[in-house]
Amino acid sequence: MIVAITNHMKIKRTETVKVTTNVGMNADLPKKIVVELENGVQTELNVVWKKTEDGQYDQAGEYEVQGEIKLLDFPNPLVEQRADPFIYKHTDGYYYFTGSYPEYDRIVLRRSKTIKGLKDAEEVVVWRKYDQGIMSAHIWAPEIHFIDGKWYIHFAAGADDEWAIRPYVLECSDSNPLEGNWIEKGQVNTNFDSFSLDATTFEHDGKRYLVWAQAPEHDTTSCLYMAEMSNPWTIKGKQMLLSEPDLAWEQRGFHVNEGAAFIRKDNQVFIAYSGSATDDRYAMGLLSAQADSDLLNPKSWSKSQEPVFVSNEEAMEFGPGHNSFTIAEDGETDLLVYHARPYKEIEKDNSLYDHNRHARVQQILWDQNGYPYFGKPGQSIHNPNIQAKIMVK
Repeated sequence: MIVAITNHMKIKRTETVKVTTNVGMNADLPKKIVVELENGVQTELNVVWKKTEDGQYDQAGEYEVQGEIKLLDFPNPLVEQRADPFIYKHTDGYYYFTGSYPEYDRIVLRRSKTIKGLKDAEEVVVWRKYDQGIMSAHIWAPEIHFIDGKWYIHFAAGADDEWAIRPYVLECSDSNPLEGNWIEKGQVNTNFDSFSLDATTFEHDGKRYLVWAQAPEHDTTSCLYMAEMSNPWTIKGKQMLLSEPDLAWEQRGFHVNEGAAFIRKDNQVFIAYSGSATDDRYAMGLLSAQADSDLLNPKSWSKSQEPVFVSNEEAMEFGPGHNSFTIAEDGETDLLVYHARPYKEIEKDNSLYDHNRHARVQQILWDQNGYPYFGKPGQSIHNPNIQAKIMVK
């Protein structure tokens, strides 16, 4: 079951927190508790408990401790004017960030030991477009991956016809991709020579896959396709139609499925994606499958009938989407990386040239069915206080 978002993130009830300890010993309070939100979603949230005074538990009895339920907090926006944001946490302890540059003419990288540090981290240009020919226009949606000991960037680019957009790959063998030498591996070999963008790659059960958006020739409908890869820049075998924009919410302005991102939780896998025009109607949907299923069988996948992440006027975040996923510094909390504008009305004729799609990060919650619960852009907890009872014996 996929639960659609609601207008408010209010806690309806929390689990009762009762802890028993011995005289003179500290109480071992839980760092997370189960809560039920107003819309019935049950999830775990972090708790910060008020520090107790020395000697507070030196006598037997019943005590109360106040706590505050918290979401992980990040600068909002994290990086301005970086649409299609992508964050990768590497084994060297750095978070690597990239996104579409406003002039759509280059690929940039920055890194930091913390997600918050990405906001002011130095940004480096690692590749620039050509003056003419292929890869000379609309440099879009770069993603950085580390595969088999090398760095790779998947990105989309136009040509002399700026809308002749195709997927390409760069490779770097150096340890630091901000200082290394990037070489072009060429265009990804999709079956169709037509408008194609937003390629993402992931490994699952020993196989590497590519998911990308493509419009058939002479058509503006953008669908998601999926295939196995023989290496980080080459598709092998069949190319499967994963999802097409057949729902009303995916057809506002344009018929679009794009911007896929993969995440696994226990025995299920998910692909989030975005739909509709790139204005305030832009929103996110969700595909799901069992982790042990054949991911190249369309019947393995289920599709949310409603969007899972939409504009939030209260927080002034509009058109949220083209997300990626990363992990928090604690190594266990999943994070949503997405872009959104701070206003609804766009003066430019083409919303793609309004560059104020800012990169943002917020915590993902997991519901009682093992599905990601995205909540709403810029969400906060409105009733965060909780109380624990301590029995001292």
